[in-house]
Amino acid sequence: MRVYAIADLHLATVTPKPMTVFGPNWAGHPQAIFDQWRELVRPQDLVLLPGDLSWAMRLPDAMTDLAPIAALPGTKVLLRGNHDYWWPTAGKLRAALPPGMLAVVNDAVRVGHVVVCGSRGWLTPGHDALSADDTRLLAREAERLSLSVTAARAQRQPGDHLILMLHYPPATPPYPANPITRVIDEAQPDLIVYGHLHGVPVQRSMQHVGGVPAHLVAADVLKFRPKLLLDTGD
Repeated sequence: MRVYAIADLHLATVTPKPMTVFGPNWAGHPQAIFDQWRELVRPQDLVLLPGDLSWAMRLPDAMTDLAPIAALPGTKVLLRGNHDYWWPTAGKLRAALPPGMLAVVNDAVRVGHVVVCGSRGWLTPGHDALSADDTRLLAREAERLSLSVTAARAQRQPGDHLILMLHYPPATPPYPANPITRVIDEAQPDLIVYGHLHGVPVQRSMQHVGGVPAHLVAADVLKFRPKLLLDTGD
């Protein structure tokens, strides 16, 4: 089984939102994602989707965006992003998702020899301090991440790979420690994936957290091509 990731699909079937306002490279981006996905991903593979999947405001509209993703090869694991306003409770979401689509919501999922945990994350302190409200929201996301890590520990078996997903990056330049990185330090995953940042060259993104490899997988950064993270050999 191979594991891929791509974030920030920003699909807009029902709720039109031209992404070309962020640059001409976004022209026709859904088809670019679908075509390259089919080239790379096999039915037995796993694809991580860490947030900002659909511009929809309601779950039924979001399902119109998720349907073509569900039809692509591989098992998909979803995480909420800051623009996924349609995201309902865990129970409603899981009841609506088609076969082969899973979601991480304050818990973890195991697919083959891979355990996936994560949380949306939030703004983190960097050169500028956070507001009191952002500090509160960051603490809440860190607690959700901690719950997810605990669930992952309960599911993980010897030989499993632990992947931690975030939507927001785990830290902000100059990358001081924060509640999210402290949870990561304790969890010691095999790797981290995150999205949210657009137009940022990979070499300027955060690539490690306490020695753990971190991968920016925002769709435009990847040129709309899912990124291979690992091959479990299954």
